[in-house]
Amino acid sequence: MNSKISRRDFLKLGGAGLVTAAGAIAVAKNITPEKSNHKNHLVQPPTQMDHGEGLPGVGDVDFEKNGFDPTETLYDFDYGTVSTLPNGQTLREYEILVFNKNIEVVPGIEFPAWTYNGRIPGPTLRATEGDRIRITMKNGSNHPHSMHFHGFHPGEMDGVPGTGPGGNVQPDDQFVYEFDAEPFGLHLYHCHVFPLARHIAKGLYGTFIVDPKEGRPPVDKEMVMVMHGIDIDFDDGNDFYAVNGIPFYYQNHPVQIKVGEKIRIYLVNILEFDLLNSFHLHANFFHYYPTGTSLTPAEFTDTIIQGQAQRGILEFTYKYPGLYMFHAHVTEFAELGWNGMFEVTA
Repeated sequence: MNSKISRRDFLKLGGAGLVTAAGAIAVAKNITPEKSNHKNHLVQPPTQMDHGEGLPGVGDVDFEKNGFDPTETLYDFDYGTVSTLPNGQTLREYEILVFNKNIEVVPGIEFPAWTYNGRIPGPTLRATEGDRIRITMKNGSNHPHSMHFHGFHPGEMDGVPGTGPGGNVQPDDQFVYEFDAEPFGLHLYHCHVFPLARHIAKGLYGTFIVDPKEGRPPVDKEMVMVMHGIDIDFDDGNDFYAVNGIPFYYQNHPVQIKVGEKIRIYLVNILEFDLLNSFHLHANFFHYYPTGTSLTPAEFTDTIIQGQAQRGILEFTYKYPGLYMFHAHVTEFAELGWNGMFEVTA
């Protein structure tokens, strides 16, 4: 008997089943997963993916057990522990713990993730251009790991095997990455231990923002969105797609903004196993700043495409109240989790 269940079959079942650490999907009974207190806020209940039945998707996961909530991830910027060095330079210190953790990604399915500080994505580290950055990474997992930052730094701080001890931090060991934050822009970090695709796909990535010394023009709200996939059965193909860890989350829990508010989104693509990802905003256009390394936008559009590790800053304002979709403009990605809503109120 063929026991393999497709990702579309899963959606039709409404989320029945459980994935173990070995990655096998067992569909035994119509399991009703424990409901969290977010359930009452769902925009759309699970659907059968039939024509005219509304939005695709499933119910809520157990956020308390997961230990993180994607709504909080949107606005969570870690500026580190701040002090001043004898030369007057600002020092920002961060602590990152790498450890294995099962994360419920859709109801009834747990993904055996590798995490920075117990969440996907890892914490959003933020500094100002010219600050001294000091990150102590402790490896509490059973595999060697590292942190590779996009930006300027000495070779021994690059987090790549063969470049120094920081490129292959063994279990129960630690390493201190230290460098100046430059250039200003939107960057990212991720594990660079091989097999690289597996270390990234398992969840070891996060955002690194370096603000220009003079700052960016003020906005009403800033948000971080990290686009990624989830390979449940470890066949080097994504079964679900998401922003900030949980498929369908912002569809079920629309992001709250007001008419006239200026919104800034730091958008990062770390999708593995697919060549491209995208972002499309409904009923609106946005100014787009690729990599965030210029204060002048490159285009005014409603859709952008990013390859892996590409990133950019989006700025926009809504004129009218309503419920507006944002999603990957690859239809399969949207139907498998990379779909969200802005709820705009007067």
